[in-house]
Amino acid sequence: MTGPAGGPAGGTLAEATPPVGSGPTEADWAAAVAAVQQLPPDARVLLICHVNPDGDALGSMLGFGLGLRRLGVRRMQATFPGPPEVPEPLKGLPGLDLLVPATEAYSDPDLVVCFDAASESRLGDLVDRLESAGTALVLDHHASNTGFGRVNLVDPHAAATSVVAEELLARLDVPLDAGIAECLYVALSTDTGSFRFEATTPAVHQLAARLLATGIRPGDISRRVFDTRPFGAVKLFGEVLGRARLEPAAAAGHGLVWTYATLDDLARHGQRPSVLEALIDSVRCTAEADVSCVVKQTAAGEWAVSMRSKGAVDVSRVAVALGGGGHRFAAGFTGRGTADEVVDRIRAELDGALTGTARG
Repeated sequence: MTGPAGGPAGGTLAEATPPVGSGPTEADWAAAVAAVQQLPPDARVLLICHVNPDGDALGSMLGFGLGLRRLGVRRMQATFPGPPEVPEPLKGLPGLDLLVPATEAYSDPDLVVCFDAASESRLGDLVDRLESAGTALVLDHHASNTGFGRVNLVDPHAAATSVVAEELLARLDVPLDAGIAECLYVALSTDTGSFRFEATTPAVHQLAARLLATGIRPGDISRRVFDTRPFGAVKLFGEVLGRARLEPAAAAGHGLVWTYATLDDLARHGQRPSVLEALIDSVRCTAEADVSCVVKQTAAGEWAVSMRSKGAVDVSRVAVALGGGGHRFAAGFTGRGTADEVVDRIRAELDGALTGTARG
């Protein structure tokens, strides 16, 4: 997981969403399979992922969409809230022809499938499709998921939403092909940090092996997704990293490192907001801090916040308290005010979470 979550700031850690549990039951899987298999031939299917989509959100959605296409679903759209801008590293994904702007998405689909969204707020203006759809199916792996679908396939033990998507495709008897596999591989590799994060289990590598067996080229994919960015982005990263601040005493002594980027920064270097998604990886490597944070301006007085933890602190509880979501190692929310005011709230929630004095 990986980007900010929408919704107003507020609440306390004590009000965090109850744990999802051990994952989907067989009844959940059966309901999801039935929701797809019982679609009439002329059914309209709408696939939605969260605002500011990352590799797991977009890859899971497009991979699943290509799988539905193999099943014969023809009236299908994929979309996400906000500007219809695909991050540059993800523009090579198969299935991009499924994408439509949110303003053109079906208003009353027969089936809506949501990917990688822990709460309704992550769907922005598309949230009304949950009510207008015949069935709303949610695929996710965030422990903070609120269970907002009619059918919920939420596995907090899965390394990525793509793990859930691949399992559902298998239960639908959809064979993997190179297009589906590339989408799911991008999703899996981005959410595991190129298979470096704690969620990288033997099962993750087994899934990667199945995807690679279709003939996709991991070297080409990794170069495109992880190792290529415009020179303007390199200059932008240098400037934003130059203002990073280290607070060793924050988070009850576990340490906080953070920085921020403004719309003026982007304009000065001629870059789109999506290039900032990778910035958190450069910040999180700071040895003296368990928690890292990047605050990215999206509008006047509004900031998309990405948080990461090396394990000592559960950043999802902080994000949920501030109106967002995520999981222990990666979470986000939408903050309002100045960058300093947003970080003040993060700092207070971090300290409260670890001393038992959390506040909203």
